[in-house]
Amino acid sequence: MNRDEELDFGFAFEDRYRPLLAVLGVRPDTCRLTLTGEVLRVRFGPWLVLSPRANVAAAELSGPFSPLKAIGVRVSLSDGGLTFGSSTRQGVCIRFHRSVSGSDPLGVLRHPALTVTVEDAARLAGLLTRREPSRVPHA
Repeated sequence: MNRDEELDFGFAFEDRYRPLLAVLGVRPDTCRLTLTGEVLRVRFGPWLVLSPRANVAAAELSGPFSPLKAIGVRVSLSDGGLTFGSSTRQGVCIRFHRSVSGSDPLGVLRHPALTVTVEDAARLAGLLTRREPSRVPHA
């Protein structure tokens, strides 16, 4: 992926959770993950995570999930990871080198990981784990 290329991923919504999520302002038209060569941007209704792409340490497929742990905005009590969830089927857990903000409006809480339930989760995980070859200057 070159630095100017921009890829968008919509969130996978299960119909049974749409009414609950809509109350929070989370609808398909307010949720999007955008990936460029430089930036990872995740909008989930009024919540936003923004991180340099170089801050992504790893990404792996995860799920299925319990609705209580996956639907809506969740902060894990065990590790402080953040979830933006609209489906219980599958997601991508994105781990960061430096923790990111995104769960509170002031950015006080920091999260070492973000799980997102996007459409085409396997493609996103693959893109995030692919490393560009390092360029060695010629002598």
